[in-house]
Amino acid sequence: MEENRNLVKKYCPKRSSKEEEPRFTTCLAFFNILNELNDYAGQREVVAEEMGHRVYGELMRYSHDLKTERKMHLQEGRKAQQYLDMCWKQMDNSKKKFERECREAEKAQQSYERLDNDTNATKADVEKAKQQLNLRTHMADENKNEYAAQLQNFNGEQHKHFYIVIPQIYKQLQEMDERRTIKLSECYKGFADSERKVIPIISKCLEGMILAAKSVDERRDSQIVIDCFKSGFEPPGDFPFEDYSQNIYRTISDGTISTPKQEGMKIDSKTTVGKAKGKLWLFGKKPKGPALEDFSHLPPEQRRKKLQQRIDELNRELQKETDQKDALIKMKDVYEKNPQMGDPGSLQPKLAETMSNMDRLRMEIHKNEAWLSEVEGKVAARSDRRHSSDINHLVTQGRESPEGSYTDDANQEVRGPQQQHAHPNEFDDEFEDDDPLPAIGHCKAIYPFDGHNEGTLAMKEGEVLYVIEEDKGDGWTRARRQNGEEGYVPTSYIDVTLEKSSKGS
Repeated sequence: MEENRNLVKKYCPKRSSKEEEPRFTTCLAFFNILNELNDYAGQREVVAEEMGHRVYGELMRYSHDLKTERKMHLQEGRKAQQYLDMCWKQMDNSKKKFERECREAEKAQQSYERLDNDTNATKADVEKAKQQLNLRTHMADENKNEYAAQLQNFNGEQHKHFYIVIPQIYKQLQEMDERRTIKLSECYKGFADSERKVIPIISKCLEGMILAAKSVDERRDSQIVIDCFKSGFEPPGDFPFEDYSQNIYRTISDGTISTPKQEGMKIDSKTTVGKAKGKLWLFGKKPKGPALEDFSHLPPEQRRKKLQQRIDELNRELQKETDQKDALIKMKDVYEKNPQMGDPGSLQPKLAETMSNMDRLRMEIHKNEAWLSEVEGKVAARSDRRHSSDINHLVTQGRESPEGSYTDDANQEVRGPQQQHAHPNEFDDEFEDDDPLPAIGHCKAIYPFDGHNEGTLAMKEGEVLYVIEEDKGDGWTRARRQNGEEGYVPTSYIDVTLEKSSKGS
């Protein structure tokens, strides 16, 4: 019973608003089962209370009475045994005294006979020995009678002890134990009656648990997960065919190769493979990058939801501050009309603080609405450009974490960088022999970046790199070291300075 109460208290959440209400059917079913379990525990408490009064309490009182009665009967038995032992001691003492007097009489008899047969003994000695013999014989007779009386008395008391007193005590103990057995039977029946009274309610609780279990809808839960965690990213477009055989079929008279490979196509291919790799899958490392205020480290759809939630919270706070301001103004008017009720000037600091909070909240709301508009605009732009040639860059995230995974909650699953498209690893290596792209500026690392994912470039804090490709709205910038090593780095981790010619173009 207590365990059930603790279970309900531990796992039943304390929700402060409707936003925290569970949405999954499994959670709703679990909370319904907890409620039924709470009612079930209440019925167990009823049974326990009934047991405490009708069974446990009654047994404790009756057990105390039985102990007192049993103690009295045992004390009577000990007294009877002590009296019998006392009679036996008296009989044994009289027996030993009679035996001792008999031995003394025998000695007196032998002494008298020896003096009587001795011719040298005087008549006075013989007479004295005779008197001693008569005295010892008389004392032996008296002790004999005493021993006989004590023996008769002991035998009578022993017979009474074993045939009357002890059987009576045992009979009383037996009757007491039979009453105890009857009482136990009544308590057992009372326990069963207590259980039977709550069976209908407990059956309803169990039926409620079964109904809660049947209410689980796996399709609905799956749709909730999809709606909650959809990223808003567009799937990658098809890779274009790059014909490398054009160099083979050039004519002898021409002497020039046919249409060269387009660098833009090459860059887009490598960009897609390097940056989109690991961002379309669920498995991978958790993000190590810092959470940004504008939630740009999240996917577009998740970022939009977070911004909308924050705007709603700020609007609620603004409404509270507005209500408080109105209340303070009314109170100030009352104080001005009735000075005896209070000083109007005392409300001015609180009113100024409230106005300051309102201004701050309005600025925050405006800032978050601007971010929200930016996200909604980008999502619309991505949808319009879905089939364009540059769609591969839209696979990755808005301001993704350095590890290529995205999530707004540490408990939610992340999309890791270890999974790859169905392209072989040699695909990236085909571009290694091409001429490097020209630098369009330089950047300085504000934060260190590990660059464990394929296609990324590790950098240390303060390190200066060449920028060879700007951020195209996916949160990544392509950079190159002085030794020629290239890769993508998070735009939020660097301070970029572009050349004027690049900015103009």
